[in-house]
Amino acid sequence: MARNSTPLKVVEKASDKNKSAALDAALSQIDRAFGKNSVMKLGDKTTMDVAAISTGSIGLDVALGIGGLPKGRVIEIYGPESSGKTTLTLHAIAECQKAGGVAAFIDAEHALDPVYAAKLGVDVNELLIAQPDTGEQALEIADTLVRSGAVDILVVDSVAALTPRAELEGDMGDSLPGLQARLMSQALRKLTGSISKSGCMVIFINQIRMKIGVMYGSPETTTGGNALKFYASVRLDIRRIGAIKYRDEVIGNQTRVKVVKNKVAPPFRQVEFDIMYGEGISKTGEIIDLGVKAEVVEKSGSWYSYGDERIGQGRENVRKFLLENPEMADEIERKIRMNEGLIEEELLMPKSERITDEGEEPKLGLGA
Repeated sequence: MARNSTPLKVVEKASDKNKSAALDAALSQIDRAFGKNSVMKLGDKTTMDVAAISTGSIGLDVALGIGGLPKGRVIEIYGPESSGKTTLTLHAIAECQKAGGVAAFIDAEHALDPVYAAKLGVDVNELLIAQPDTGEQALEIADTLVRSGAVDILVVDSVAALTPRAELEGDMGDSLPGLQARLMSQALRKLTGSISKSGCMVIFINQIRMKIGVMYGSPETTTGGNALKFYASVRLDIRRIGAIKYRDEVIGNQTRVKVVKNKVAPPFRQVEFDIMYGEGISKTGEIIDLGVKAEVVEKSGSWYSYGDERIGQGRENVRKFLLENPEMADEIERKIRMNEGLIEEELLMPKSERITDEGEEPKLGLGA
């Protein structure tokens, strides 16, 4: 027995002209309902320009690809204890304040030293600071400041210290699995949209823990679950790799930073610089090392020259000379940033190819 079948209605393919008109109408409707530029083309100039705040390290600014850390994004900086995490964020705050920006610091660890911050160039009189009692309170403060649209950079120090209220109210030794991870996941879901709209950079400092029973691969992991790893546009792994000594006294650390994740430029670049005690990132040391890389400063044996002038013998003497002559240091820095393409090639070059005539891998910003 034959079955009566209803003929299918064939939808005619819209012409290119009709498609364009339909798309314009849809975009207009979305703009009216949700605000202007709710949907835009990826090639629009407004979406391609990423504003940045300098980290205080010339080499790291170059390694990040856009001249610093991106505004309107979530940043994670993690590493072992005393590796320079807070120092790096304080330098970013100082650079933001120099440009006229407003900075906030949520000190969940209750350990910020205002005297040290001032030495790094932070205007402590204008710095907004909160020392919350619970993780919920810290993240609510962060959410309110970000939504205000008046803050340019906000630092949370640290994720590990964001203690959930339930944990504080419980007894010592209570097992509350996943509590902090759920708190971070919910907070980032709420924060990420307002961070993008306000253009506020939010930096989360994080600590390292060890996984139990890992036989292969790195046993290291960060606290607070996996949400921050996904939401962060830039993740920086900072490590102390050595000590800087003057005679028998340790006066600073040799520090390595690896860009583990970068959504705004090529990732996996690595840079090294000096952090001097009581001074922070040694900018003059970087100017010398990167100046040689960018062929702005000429090195012949142990002598360094800039233009037609010999500026000193030995790296430490040149560093002191540039500290006493900040105008020359600023001039060399400007030329380094203009020639940063040469340094980027060094940072992107595979390690096996980065071998000098002496058979050693060149170091960026590493003390002599």
